[in-house]
Amino acid sequence: MAYSRTIENFLRYVKVDTCSDEDSLTTPSTRKQHDLALLLTKELEAMGASEIYYDKEHCYVYASVPAAQGHEKAPVLGFIAHMDTSPAVSGTNVKPRVIQCYDGGDIVLNAGRNVVLRVADFPGVEKYKGQDLIVTDGTTLLGTDDKAGIAEIMAMAEFLLRHPEVPHGKIRVGFTCDEEIGRGTDHFDVALFGADFAYTVDGGALGELEYENFNAAGARLFIHGRSVHPGSAKNVMLNAILIAQEFQSLLPVSQNPMYTDGYEGFFHLDGIQGNVESVRADYIIRDHDRKLFEQKKSLFADAVAFLNRKYGEGTIELEMKDSYYNMRDVMVNHMHLIENACAAMETLGIKPHIAPIRGGTDGARLSFQGLPCPNLCVGGENCHGKYEFACVQSMEKITELLVEIARRYA
Repeated sequence: MAYSRTIENFLRYVKVDTCSDEDSLTTPSTRKQHDLALLLTKELEAMGASEIYYDKEHCYVYASVPAAQGHEKAPVLGFIAHMDTSPAVSGTNVKPRVIQCYDGGDIVLNAGRNVVLRVADFPGVEKYKGQDLIVTDGTTLLGTDDKAGIAEIMAMAEFLLRHPEVPHGKIRVGFTCDEEIGRGTDHFDVALFGADFAYTVDGGALGELEYENFNAAGARLFIHGRSVHPGSAKNVMLNAILIAQEFQSLLPVSQNPMYTDGYEGFFHLDGIQGNVESVRADYIIRDHDRKLFEQKKSLFADAVAFLNRKYGEGTIELEMKDSYYNMRDVMVNHMHLIENACAAMETLGIKPHIAPIRGGTDGARLSFQGLPCPNLCVGGENCHGKYEFACVQSMEKITELLVEIARRYA
């Protein structure tokens, strides 16, 4: 089967392992992200992009598509995607497989390991019946988040460079590292990027358009227990595992991500490790409403204080840091970005679906750094896991969407 440039790009990029590491103190958090950065730099050079800059220290790639003749005074529009994949599931040795004309039933990803993408578990997959899907082999994630966005941006850039007759202003493209661990814009050079406004291409299914996101914080608990032989533990042992369980029980059950949607925030226990002597627990705290967000952080800290009073000061140490804020506060002054994206979708027969992001993107932080930056779809679903898939027709349509949006800012 012959694939479009968008799909060729995607199938090539997902095979490059770029998983980030939240425990690393370096930038990028993993050296292997440079492998994709270098590949993209070479491809941008080969297609004839200009102003290419590869930040070899921090692992960012920037480039330009010059304005079409007569449109040099148009606003500078940016498109941004991130190179890293989530550390939630391995991104090593990704083996993408294209299912042509999906029949609407369960998809066996790995027969030997009995890994099946079941319609009963993921009913949303049924709507892709008759289309082509790209899936994993059931042992890794796919990398749609956000290599689909990169593939679409690169295909758009190449198309515009090969078709100078298409009206558009100067286009800037940017690829970041470590977005999945909340550090995607730590060293992003907004001034060097030089766009008046931009879009991140880092969403989900075709038609999704987002300009609201969670206010977000990360919290880490270090729980100090006291281990002794259980046979002589009475009034002596302090079990850090049980204290961690007790802490979790102090958080509202209804504010667990399993029970929330839409604008509802949550506390999410994202990882835990340890033993009787010592436990580390990692949480993320989210809410679209800034006031409710601050209340959640206060409740979290109050729970730590309560257990320290109960078991002794210093039993639990808390590290908590804000990650990003709701970009809506910025975007309300730049709604042309949403209006033009919706108009571009409708021109291409795409039904816009505007909804709040139940997460965050690089655009959230960039918006507060002076670069208004809502989020566009990429054509994939079930990201961060082995059941992730991308729709070929959706990805190809999104490349067309990027071109159409560029036209509207000519």
